[in-house]
Amino acid sequence: MRLAVVLAAAALLPLLGGCVIYSNEGGEKISIVADQGTTRVEALEAVRKVDFDGQRLNVVVGSNGCTETSSFEVKIKDGEPAELTLTRRTPDLCKALVPEGVTVSWTYAELGLEPGQPVRVLNPISL
Repeated sequence: MRLAVVLAAAALLPLLGGCVIYSNEGGEKISIVADQGTTRVEALEAVRKVDFDGQRLNVVVGSNGCTETSSFEVKIKDGEPAELTLTRRTPDLCKALVPEGVTVSWTYAELGLEPGQPVRVLNPISL
């Protein structure tokens, strides 16, 4: 019986290599899909709040205590309005309790935007 369980686990192990589910303390799940051929799928970060004041973008995101602005890659697609996506570069593997999340922030100049330029954030919202 024990040998059958070990063999079954060994047979299933290669099937688990393509996808990782990461769960933070808030219960939110983020899927990370590994490269599959030449196509790479990146999960957009779920954001809790987005605030533009015409000079700065402030975004509240989930955190386990080690999330900071440099944890993210911001991509902007020109258009009217410009379209912005936020992707986490490095996972937050800390163990702190931060139920309200943290605010990460960029100036319009850092993002290559004109002051007051209209921007649409394409990331999903998490309440």
